Amino acid sequence: MRFAYSPLAETAKSIYMINSGTIHRLHRGWYERVRSDLGRVDRELLRAVVPPGGHIAEFLFVGATATTTTIEQQLQLVANWPLEHFVSELAEARRGVGLSAAARRLVDLGADGPPRVANALEQYWRVAVAPYWPQLRAVLDADVAYRVGKLARGGIAELMQDLHPSIELTDHAIRVASLAEGDVDGGGLTLVPCVFIWPHLWVEFGLAGEPSLTYGARGIGALWQNGDSDTEEENALGALLGRTRAEILVSLRLPQSTTDLAHALGLTPPTVSSHLAILRRSGLVTCWRSGRRVLYQRTGVASTIVAASGYDNGVSGAGPTAASLG
Repeated sequence: MRFAYSPLAETAKSIYMINSGTIHRLHRGWYERVRSDLGRVDRELLRAVVPPGGHIAEFLFVGATATTTTIEQQLQLVANWPLEHFVSELAEARRGVGLSAAARRLVDLGADGPPRVANALEQYWRVAVAPYWPQLRAVLDADVAYRVGKLARGGIAELMQDLHPSIELTDHAIRVASLAEGDVDGGGLTLVPCVFIWPHLWVEFGLAGEPSLTYGARGIGALWQNGDSDTEEENALGALLGRTRAEILVSLRLPQSTTDLAHALGLTPPTVSSHLAILRRSGLVTCWRSGRRVLYQRTGVASTIVAASGYDNGVSGAGPTAASLG
């Protein structure tokens, strides 16, 4: 087993949510921010590929191989997708309603169809997902840290226990309710946390690599909160910790690196590092390594202090939220 992130899955599932007209309350903050910019993308083409309420093409969930997977790598796979399978997936997506005019135009393009889809997906990514990727990545990092901790404590059984309600781990298999049987023997399994897929699950049987299981990441309830508070509340927390440390602690409802914090708060990395060291010694911040980055997040005690001061509308960024699975 390994973990990977999929910018393409975040892109496809957010498109599906928009096209279906069912913006979950947890993502309304994001949608309000991007709605005015969606006119800059080819909505008609994206609706042809990701129709409301229909099947989502399998090629939109391939290529996630590591936590460093980029959208460019995945879009290249889409652009090079075999034409026969591309056409069959379009037909499957439109099953019951027939191909739309935009979908027919894609089919008529022949080998130029997949690159056209990849280009439209890239346009959408740059407008609706890329500006928020650091925030999404922070949620994914936190989920993986949680899962790795469970794996270390109790093995695969502990890891899979609260991954999704439809998953059952038996002696010899991972069973997913209402899913046809598929053989992944010897191929390994990639676990892909995803923000926009929540509360659903997607199993991909290895069309372009090893099989993957894309599941809803924990902790999305605090993702789109702005953390604003009035002056009195800010002064209360600032008086307790000092203004800069208070700002850092509020920002750490999701994991961030020293560089992330410095950029967001307009401080130098050494200044942030110094304050983080104090907060960590005080038991208010914890840290761990994710690849080449060291990520910091406030502890449960710190979240209680922040919430008591009026920030985050009482939502603790360190523990499970209403959006957590399990």
